[in-house]
Amino acid sequence: MSAEATNPATPGPITPAAQRRRGRPRIDLRRLGRAALLGPAARDRLPDAIAHVAEAHRAHHPDADLDPLRRAYVLAESSHRGQMRKSGEPYITHPLAVTLILAELGAETTTLTASLLHDTVEDTEVTLDQVRAEFGEEVRYLVDGVTKLEKVDYGAAAEPETFRKMLVATGSDVRVMSIKLADRLHNMRTLGVMRPEKQERIAKVTKDVLIPLAERLGVQALKTELEDLVFAILRPEEYARTRELVLENSSRADDPLAEIAEEVRGVLREAGLQAEVQIRPRHFVSVHRVSRKRGEMRGADFGRLLVLVNEDADCYGVLGELHTCLTPVVSEFKDFIAVPKFNLYQSLHTAVARSDGQVAEVLIRTHQMHKVAEAGVIALGNPYAAPEAPSAEEQGDGARAADEERADPTRPGWLSRLLDWQEAAPDPDTFWSTLREDLAQDREITVFRPDGGTLGLPAGASCIDAAYAQYGEDAHACIGARVNGRLARLSTVLSDGDTVQLLMGQDPASEPSREWLEHAHTPVARIAITRWLAAHPAPAAPSEAPAATRRPAADGPAARPAAADVVVDRPGATVRLAGCCTPVPPDAITGFPVRGGVVTVHRVECAAVGRMKEAGRAEAGVRWGDTGECRVTLYAESFGRPHLLADLTEAIALEGVAIVSATVEPPSQQRVRHTYTLELPDAAHLPALMRAMRDVPGVFDVSRAQPQSATP
Repeated sequence: MSAEATNPATPGPITPAAQRRRGRPRIDLRRLGRAALLGPAARDRLPDAIAHVAEAHRAHHPDADLDPLRRAYVLAESSHRGQMRKSGEPYITHPLAVTLILAELGAETTTLTASLLHDTVEDTEVTLDQVRAEFGEEVRYLVDGVTKLEKVDYGAAAEPETFRKMLVATGSDVRVMSIKLADRLHNMRTLGVMRPEKQERIAKVTKDVLIPLAERLGVQALKTELEDLVFAILRPEEYARTRELVLENSSRADDPLAEIAEEVRGVLREAGLQAEVQIRPRHFVSVHRVSRKRGEMRGADFGRLLVLVNEDADCYGVLGELHTCLTPVVSEFKDFIAVPKFNLYQSLHTAVARSDGQVAEVLIRTHQMHKVAEAGVIALGNPYAAPEAPSAEEQGDGARAADEERADPTRPGWLSRLLDWQEAAPDPDTFWSTLREDLAQDREITVFRPDGGTLGLPAGASCIDAAYAQYGEDAHACIGARVNGRLARLSTVLSDGDTVQLLMGQDPASEPSREWLEHAHTPVARIAITRWLAAHPAPAAPSEAPAATRRPAADGPAARPAAADVVVDRPGATVRLAGCCTPVPPDAITGFPVRGGVVTVHRVECAAVGRMKEAGRAEAGVRWGDTGECRVTLYAESFGRPHLLADLTEAIALEGVAIVSATVEPPSQQRVRHTYTLELPDAAHLPALMRAMRDVPGVFDVSRAQPQSATP
């Protein structure tokens, strides 16, 4: 966690941090470090070195007790005394800077106390027991949560296991991740003197893990600056071009965004709406995205207008006036007040156009919404403390107890899912790769259960994902689903607002299908299915089943070895289709020589293929030759309903397939299994036939059973 340098990674006069602090004196960390070396102040007053932290803290919490900050600073300064950063600055400047970041965002006293101490246990002789004795269990927990695991104990697994530890700690107290994000931001700001390869490695982890976590926790102020710092390191040429665009725009004589802002102020004054209109410059990554989307950038594209009001109702009043008096771009309207984002974000988004074609995006929110939009969970203060009565200012802002935070803000759905699946991923490499994959999902949907509950899922999730999100590994017994009241396949992709009823089988033999992995989108589902399949491998056939042959006609010679030929690159070899996976054209196939000059043919995804490759067995080149008539046996799994057998046989007949035999097992818990032996005119037609059978209402799965047999 130790920061390495003080040289900024993004040189130049325009930075997001500078934009946010415009109009405020710049904090001189070198001066603060020298002040720290002069020794602790008297116990009855605040050390000068943290006066700026206290000032920022009191701006958000006027009645805060500053004594814990004084004591934490004294301990941190004395513990780190003599330690230097790679830039040559006293080490104490790092925890001071991290604490200032959190103080400016409105973090409460316990978080700031832990932030001042966050490196003491990792880098000094201070112990967690000492922290608990001096500052209490909450501070000890936060410091422990952000303390790295030692490489000497964990080797290459230290980094992923450290993140796992932090995430588990965040599950009990989200303030752990708040400190980690502020710590990473200061380290990224001061990354310049490190070797380029180390800068790149840290930037990649920041991009893949820390930035998505900042987004999910709603801490946009940290997220946007981290994005720009990563952009400068990983894509320096594009960053330089974007920076040049921003500099060129800042030197323009006219500012269309300022003109539109003044016009908006006039509209709102005439309507008698009390509102504050600000210009919000886009950060560099946002400018880059807009330039790629729109091509040539115009003046109004370099920022957005922010309109701040006191009451929720005023947001809609402002929207109505803007759409009435100016030209709205209706396609840009979004209501994140009525439907908040999963990370607590609320605003109205719209856009207005001028006669010259300049379009200005407008964000409309209350002051309280703005605080949450910038600081996310940090704006909640101590989310575990008993709620206080709202202040007069908060009542004037129309605060609604944060809408009861629209769920539990201390344990959002995405975090609960992450904590669930990480328990099933003991391998550090699996955890690390799955974590990055999970955090790469940039949108969340909400689906409703019939009992009134909800499930938060990433966009693209299927009914299979919903089953594992609701039931965990008990979802192995899921046999179907109803989506918005209609029967649906488990592979059905869900949309935001869908109602999902999961149908669970009572048969103890119920088990997940390997095909479920193709439709499982969430780590918790994929890990659970993979674990079950690994524990229940498909049994390898004791001897491969010989390819079925045609029975010779009464007056003719014996037919070819198989109705659908396998061509093998071994002259004289006999070909057999493996009974464990029963390949049929157009399956992707591979072959393995066995004794007696026989080559057995498997589907490439067959479990036996992996075992034979691991055993060092050589493969034989095989491919499908001419296809012809063949027999297959299919299982159709369905829910019981009248006329289902008739509908299935009709669907099969419409595909031009003959039914040799059909059996229907007695229903069990609304689940019915049909077994069909079918004669296909062409083996290549099998996928289309199976799709047609699955399309019959009530059928939720169709699978192959026995190897194909030749037509008599």
